[in-house]
Amino acid sequence: MNPRLPYLQRKTAVLTTSPGVYLMKNAQEKIIYIGKAKNLRNRVTSYFRDHPDHTPKTAQMVSQVYDYDFIVTASEYEALILECSLIKQHKPRYNILLKDDKGYHYIRVSPPPYSRITAELHADSEGTYLGPYMSGFTVRQTVNTVNRTFRLPTCRKAFPECFRKERPCLNYHIGQCMGVCRGDIPEDVYAESVADAVRFIKNGGDHTVTALEQRMTAAADRLDFEEAARLRDRIAAIRKAGEKQDIMDAVTADTDVIGTAVSNESTVISVTVYRSGRLYDQNTFVISSDALSEHPLDEFLPQYYSAKSGSDLPRTILLEQLPQEAELLENMLAERAGRKVTLEVPVRGARHRLVLMAKQNAGEKLSIRAGRTSRELLGLEELARALGLEHPPVRIESYDISNLSSADMVAGMVVFENGRPLKNAYRRFAVKELRQQNDYAAMQEIIRRRFGEYFKAQAETDETAKALNSFAVLPDLILLDGGKTHVGAIAPILEELGLDIPLFGMVKDQKHRTRAIATNGGEIAVREKQAAFALLTRIQDEVHRYAITYMKTRHKKSSYALTLTQIPGIGERKAQKLLLTYKTREQLKAASPEQLARTAGVNPETARQLYELIQDLPDA
Repeated sequence: MNPRLPYLQRKTAVLTTSPGVYLMKNAQEKIIYIGKAKNLRNRVTSYFRDHPDHTPKTAQMVSQVYDYDFIVTASEYEALILECSLIKQHKPRYNILLKDDKGYHYIRVSPPPYSRITAELHADSEGTYLGPYMSGFTVRQTVNTVNRTFRLPTCRKAFPECFRKERPCLNYHIGQCMGVCRGDIPEDVYAESVADAVRFIKNGGDHTVTALEQRMTAAADRLDFEEAARLRDRIAAIRKAGEKQDIMDAVTADTDVIGTAVSNESTVISVTVYRSGRLYDQNTFVISSDALSEHPLDEFLPQYYSAKSGSDLPRTILLEQLPQEAELLENMLAERAGRKVTLEVPVRGARHRLVLMAKQNAGEKLSIRAGRTSRELLGLEELARALGLEHPPVRIESYDISNLSSADMVAGMVVFENGRPLKNAYRRFAVKELRQQNDYAAMQEIIRRRFGEYFKAQAETDETAKALNSFAVLPDLILLDGGKTHVGAIAPILEELGLDIPLFGMVKDQKHRTRAIATNGGEIAVREKQAAFALLTRIQDEVHRYAITYMKTRHKKSSYALTLTQIPGIGERKAQKLLLTYKTREQLKAASPEQLARTAGVNPETARQLYELIQDLPDA
């Protein structure tokens, strides 16, 4: 609880209702959070209510607020611009701070003779440097393209020292190197190729082609057909380089594609940049878990694009979902670009696939940080979005009932943690309160017993014992193997116990495959969400396997017990005691009459009859 809360409430009560920016400060007067608001009083008041419904991170920030300042603006649009500027200036702890892992990159042209063109991280060696560039991807792609297009060597040989000492390598034979090592490329001809390559880097392909065409025409006019043919081939190579790209599509002209991947520790945002229909660059940003925003993309987009202007801004931004203030952001970008900038959420086709690719890139980066596969992380994120959960669920508990008619009614509970089975937390239940088959009543009994164990664990004073008890942890999500009727039967139980845990059912089709997620009022289709669908199918298959395996084991033991009760003097309790002592049929058959007598507490004659019956049992 913040002791300054009464003061902050009094100050906020008279705050203006105009749009603007607010700056939260700690006791050392350091700005810890900056936000914008359409109505300053309403927004700031939401932080300082007596009984706020804050997320843990917001509550932590509010507990550190000693005072706050504010700046009134003429419009919400001006507030957005000012917010971005102030965040960059002050870098508050609880705001999203855009940091990537990129430094400066250079293109180096080594000293003559026979200069090489290479990608470098530092400009500390002899030679001529182009740059600096922010994108290492762009530098490497450019260097690879010019070396291939102008057939420059990329090997480690030193020229002219290595002339004619070895046969040309594979690159020469496949047309990607002019074969300088053969010793028949004059130094001035090679230098001209390097100069053309540098012009290509500086001015682009179109300008270079125009200059080469002029030189080719001049060579033909003076009847230097060999030179004209060489220039013709170079022009063809440049044009081919412009056409051959890893990813090229008309729909990606001047487009940014943004994908996100979310875990409980951090959010990764991937920005794939396409210019002139070609993959141009790719940037990755990691959003710290300290950031308050429940919608990181809403804060990320204004900050990321406020540093760009004019030709740096795309015409189209493709997203998984629109930010809350999409129209406001479009206006800001249009003003900076001097033209229209559109935010789009494609739902099918080539553009949708590009968004999925960006999302996969983000997932791969996040999986490295989290130690999980991208498929697991994306499955949890897709599932959270489909079910309307605030965060991807860390612990998922799933339940299934299995029985043969009214006999051997059991339940299985499986646990998935961060998208993976947590097998040491699996639990099996025998249904005790029912004598007739009733899946709904059986599920109610199991849920009561499971969370009854939770409340017992919370009352445990031994912290070590509590830490070892898997029932002491509440799940973030409960999945029942069944439809909305199952959900309707269990929801009142959780409400009665005072537990606010998201509850859904897993619905199967006629081929026993997961078809949809059931709620208390209907169904949510999940087939189109591939990663979430795969995760749900795995959970449903696992809980079904676990429950039915337990049921078969119990049924086999109950069948043995029923057989043993054929002997006079052997009732159900004595039969169960024997089966608990000798857990397999082989162990039971290996027991002597004397051992059976001691275990069951019967006389030698009864033990002898029991022994003979056991020996006649068929082998498993």
